[in-house]
Amino acid sequence: MTEADILKALSNVQEPDLGKDLVTLNMIKDIVIKDNEVSFTIILTTPACPMKEMMKTACVNAIKLLVNKEAIVQVNFTSKTTTNRKDDKVLPGVKNIIAVISGKGGVGKSTVAANLAIALSAGGAKIGLMDADIYGPSVPIMFGVRGERPMMKEVDGKGVIIPLEKYGIKLMSIGLLVDEKNAVVWRGPMASSAIKQFVTEVDWGDLDYLVIDMPPGTGDIHLTIMQTVPVTGVVIVTTPQDVALADAKKGIAMFGQAQINVPILGLVENMAYFTPAELPENKYYIFGKEGGKRLADEYDLSFLGQIPLIQSIREAGDSGTPAMANTDELSKEAFSNFAGNVVRNIAIRNANLPQTKIIEMVN
Repeated sequence: MTEADILKALSNVQEPDLGKDLVTLNMIKDIVIKDNEVSFTIILTTPACPMKEMMKTACVNAIKLLVNKEAIVQVNFTSKTTTNRKDDKVLPGVKNIIAVISGKGGVGKSTVAANLAIALSAGGAKIGLMDADIYGPSVPIMFGVRGERPMMKEVDGKGVIIPLEKYGIKLMSIGLLVDEKNAVVWRGPMASSAIKQFVTEVDWGDLDYLVIDMPPGTGDIHLTIMQTVPVTGVVIVTTPQDVALADAKKGIAMFGQAQINVPILGLVENMAYFTPAELPENKYYIFGKEGGKRLADEYDLSFLGQIPLIQSIREAGDSGTPAMANTDELSKEAFSNFAGNVVRNIAIRNANLPQTKIIEMVN
C-alpha cells in the first residue's frame, strides 16, 4: 500500500453535504502506512458533524475494496469549523453567528435556542449564547443562573463584561444585569443600544458558533442585530398550528427582503406532537400535524426537524437544566438531530453562498 493508493481510493468518498470528494476538499491528512495497517485523519467542517460515522465506514470500505481487502484501517477525526465572514472587526473570534427567531411568542424559541447551544457544545464545538430578548429574557432561568452577575475586566482602558459559563457555554442576557422583579421599560433605541453593548462590550473570545436567542416578531432588535453583526444564517421556530405558521411566514419574508437577504438555514417545528412518558411510542398531534414541514416545503426551506411536546422538556427548562443537559433520551435525540441539521446547513451555506457581512439598511 502506498499513500497514492490510499488517496486514490479516498477520492471515491464524498463529503455528504458539500458534494465533493474528501481528497479534492483537502480533508485528508497524516496518512501513515505500516505493513497492512493504515491510519489517517479526516478534517471535519465542524466538531459537531453528524455524518462522521458514515464517512468513516465509507473510507474503510473504499480502502478494503480498492487497495487491500486485508487492510486494518484506523480513521481519526479532527475539525476545522468553516466560516465565511467578511468583517473581522466585530466579534473577530466568532466563526459563525446563528439567529434563532420566531414570528410570535410562545412557540418555544428560547427552549430551542438553549438546547441547540448545548447540543452543539456536546459535539465538541465552542459555543456562546446571547439572549437578545430584552423584554422577556429566559436564559437566567433556563440555565439556573438567576441572581448571578457577570464579572468585569479592563481591556485597553475600557471595561469589558466576562460572560457567565454553564454547561461549557458562554452566556449573556439582560436578565443577568437587571433584577428580574423589575420590568425593562425601554424605548426601541435603548433596547438596541443594549444589544450593541452585548456585541462590542462582552468578551466572547473564540467561538465556533454564537447562538442568538432573538425576541419574537420582526422589529427593531432584529434590524439592530443584522446591522451590528454578520449573521451566518437564521433558524425559524414554529409550532404546527396555523396561527404560528402565519407569523412564521412574516419572519421568512423579513429575511428574504433584498436589503436584508440573510440566509435562512431552515425551519424547526416545536411541539410537533405530544408523547406521554408512559407511552413513548404514541404521538398525539395536539396543535395539528406537520404544519411546519408543509411551510418549509412551500418556501423551499430546509426542514430541520421536529421537537416533541414532552413534559420533561418544560420541567428541565424551568429547573435550570435544559433537556440536552438532562437524561431524557427522547428529547435529547430530537435536539441532537436538529442541531446536526443546522451545522450541516451552515457548512453548505459557507461553501456555496457569498461571504457573510453586516447588512446596510437604506432609509
